[in-house]
Amino acid sequence: MNLKSITERYQPTIGIECHVQLKTKTKLFSGADNDARDKAPNTTVSPICFGFPGVLPVLNDEALTLAVRAGLALNAELPEISRFERKHYFYPDLPKGYQITQLAEPVIVGGYVDVPQLDGSTRKVRIHHAHLEEDAGKLTHPVSGKESLVDLNRAGTPLIEIVSEADIHSPAEARAYVQELYRLMTFAGVTHGDLYHGNMRFDVNISLASVGQAELGIRTEIKNLNSFRAVEKAAEFEAIRQSEVLDRGEKVVQETRGWNEDKQKTFSQRSKEDAHDYRYFPDPDIPPVRLSRKRVSDVQDSMPMMPAEYRSAWISIGLDESVINSLLTSQVSAHLVATIQHSSGDEHAKRVANWLVSVVDTSGEAGNEVSQLNVESLVELSIMVQDNKLSSTGAKEVLGELRMRGGSAKDIAEAKNLLQVSDEGAIAVIVDEVLADPSSRQALQDIKAGNDKAIGFLVGQVMKKSQGKANPGLAKKLIRERM
Repeated sequence: MNLKSITERYQPTIGIECHVQLKTKTKLFSGADNDARDKAPNTTVSPICFGFPGVLPVLNDEALTLAVRAGLALNAELPEISRFERKHYFYPDLPKGYQITQLAEPVIVGGYVDVPQLDGSTRKVRIHHAHLEEDAGKLTHPVSGKESLVDLNRAGTPLIEIVSEADIHSPAEARAYVQELYRLMTFAGVTHGDLYHGNMRFDVNISLASVGQAELGIRTEIKNLNSFRAVEKAAEFEAIRQSEVLDRGEKVVQETRGWNEDKQKTFSQRSKEDAHDYRYFPDPDIPPVRLSRKRVSDVQDSMPMMPAEYRSAWISIGLDESVINSLLTSQVSAHLVATIQHSSGDEHAKRVANWLVSVVDTSGEAGNEVSQLNVESLVELSIMVQDNKLSSTGAKEVLGELRMRGGSAKDIAEAKNLLQVSDEGAIAVIVDEVLADPSSRQALQDIKAGNDKAIGFLVGQVMKKSQGKANPGLAKKLIRERM
């Protein structure tokens, strides 16, 4: 069974909860290090992380600032007052027996994300709310199966949980939404966006209802997905699984499911809890959080250029949608192109944009793959191509060197002997030699017979004799003049 056959009978409805790790230096309620990547277990901790009796949480003010940045990126409301609650459940990775979170009065309310689709259209996905909360620790289960190990390095890590409305209706739309959410959160400076280390994790809620049926079906939740592809594939598998259940005349069980990446399948974990199961009540140790309008305004003034602004600027100069999306995987690459567009014009920006996506890997969120590039060297490179001093192939080779070690585009081109010869007299001598060579006779006959493509062979011979230095456009012009 495939997804297309399912959607002829059933309408998938998807909502997504995204946990975004804030890039603060310390944790949400303690001074412990917030960066647990590659750290030994239980080393980025404090007494608060262990839930020792008598310790009191103190809210990290920078986390509140990053929450404001997230709210602005989501086009959301930022209430003046928000409050923290305790969410109770008992599990070894939560020593206190409760998680400090927000329920009744979260820091972010409403909002929306305009999500670009593959066909070039845009779909609006509404945000129900987003709240601040602390993360729990991590359990590992050794192969022996006789024990489980608790690592509290992540305990207390500041998170924003962004809860969408159920406005998504296909796995492809789900992937597009989480990709755009990733762009918004990284460009706004809310998170490092390191998916491998869980800086953003996605929970996908999905249900099926018969086409035309107003009432939604029973949903399942797939927890802790950490890649865009996993979101799409897990939603696709679950839609197919639920359709098979419904086709048998059975009911879908409301439950929490996991995702097996190796088998590309979801699996049952536990029955789905409701809010009352957690016995929420206000946290008595944390006073209400007051957010002044001035603070929101100050954060707004510091917001960088966001994906929608980049798209608008680049669509106007005719950049392909796929090029735009590739550039927007790296804020550094996007900023480079936008700065070139502003300082040196559309033509140079467009040329550099196409180079970056074809030569440079822009899939990393940190932009390390373009860290050695700068506006001056890229514009210099573009001008050399514009002036026919360098071929497009040579430009890509120079760009590769610039990416690795920086420097001057002209110096690299000279060192690699890539500069083109545009001296008409010098190229004319080589053209005459090529045309006089017996190996060129067939190409000359083909051109005279109307096969204009044969001129490519002659241009290639000129390039070979000139060791790649001849300007191919000028060589072609001189060949035509001699025909």
